[in-house]
Amino acid sequence: MEPSLKQICVYAASSADVAPVYLQAAQALGEHMAAEGVALVYGGGGTGLMGAVADAVLAGGGQVTGIMPHFMRELEWAHTAVADMRFVADMHERKRTFLLGTDAVVALPGGCGTLEELLEVITWRRLGLFAKPIVIVNTAGYYDPLLQMLNHAIAERFMPEAARAIWHVVEEARQVLPTLRTALALPVAHTSY
Repeated sequence: MEPSLKQICVYAASSADVAPVYLQAAQALGEHMAAEGVALVYGGGGTGLMGAVADAVLAGGGQVTGIMPHFMRELEWAHTAVADMRFVADMHERKRTFLLGTDAVVALPGGCGTLEELLEVITWRRLGLFAKPIVIVNTAGYYDPLLQMLNHAIAERFMPEAARAIWHVVEEARQVLPTLRTALALPVAHTSY
């Protein structure tokens, strides 16, 4: 039986002042998700990579759920075309809500918010608090420095070798869904100290 892949949480930048290659990767991911009937859960923004992935899912007739703290709505950061926009108390509740019912997490390039979300979900997976696959989309080598740091942490024994099984890395958006389906079929890695 093929693993279920119904809903993906995508972490991504809200900045639109980035190279086109990053926006194109976000759009391509959204197009693939919509074509395969995979729903998007994301931060609810209407700009940058967040806006690009949401726009592509919506354009393809897919389902999009935005999760945003109330203060961001007051700043008018919410994507105006997303019908299922859920407002929460704060950033902590936002991140917990992202993962409710999601089948996987995908990290597109982003700034400190995206990095923080990605490292937190890696930590949750490491501690057994989250058991779903995590895919890092390394568009144009964006995540190379972070991946080097994670490998350095393993080399210096701050994390065990088995921790490498927590995340999967792809170079292109078209590789995300096949990678997730393969990862969902694997047993959950346990990475005890």
